[in-house]
Amino acid sequence: MSNKRLGRGLNALFTQVDVTEEDVANEASISDLRPNPYQPRKRFDDESLSELTNSIKQHGVVQPLIVRKSIRGYEIVAGERRFRAAKLAGLETLPIVVREFSDEQMMEIALIENLQREDLNPMEIAHAYQKLMNHLGITQEALAERVGKSRPHVTNFLRLLQLPAEIQDDVSRGTLSMGHARALLGVKEVDLQKKLAAKVKKEKASVRQLEEWIQKVNKVVPKQDKPQPRSYIDPEIKRYEDLLQQVFSTPVRIKHGRKKGKIEIEYFSERELERLVELLNQERVIE
Repeated sequence: MSNKRLGRGLNALFTQVDVTEEDVANEASISDLRPNPYQPRKRFDDESLSELTNSIKQHGVVQPLIVRKSIRGYEIVAGERRFRAAKLAGLETLPIVVREFSDEQMMEIALIENLQREDLNPMEIAHAYQKLMNHLGITQEALAERVGKSRPHVTNFLRLLQLPAEIQDDVSRGTLSMGHARALLGVKEVDLQKKLAAKVKKEKASVRQLEEWIQKVNKVVPKQDKPQPRSYIDPEIKRYEDLLQQVFSTPVRIKHGRKKGKIEIEYFSERELERLVELLNQERVIE
């Protein structure tokens, strides 16, 4: 992903992370350094970390870490792999450049940096997207623009958070792929999702095989009567639906009767539900 595809303002943000010739690197004790608290990556590849450790043993740490001051020393903005490898190599100090960053900037930098390097697994991306949305109070559409991705891309990752915890763990470990996970989202029953996931792992089934199994299962389940299409939609009601969809950045449907009706608002995870509740609790949702 090139810098041109990054969200508005992030080009300038990443310029702040680059080390220039004008920067003067200081030394900091490794014990005073802390990982980025908003680091979305939970797993670091042991093999690549070992290679970096061997390189540091031979050549030292050439590029300084970008950090910000914290109550207990420094928090790493960029360079956590170097920090981890340096600890394994037995170094006691590291070169640093101190900059000022807000929590929001720390979160964005950690997410975008990992997305650029394709270092995150699908679940880490999903959790990072949700965390960024909640922390910044932004919609899926705004997040998509911010990280330089399409809205469907963001939605597809957020939907992974609907899967049972054990299936999410499988996706994190790589024993189930993103394709497997998306296929399992088409199964409504949690127990059946788990059984199919176990079958995929046992038989090392492809995504296509899983989709075929799901099709067979869905044929066995009795089909419910399909809802009748709306023969006529009042233009004013349609306008209200469109307006609410813009406000909540999620599908909204109004069922309007003569004297009363109801509004249906879709959400794709528990955290997105919390975001919608926060919006509804605001004094004025619609201008």
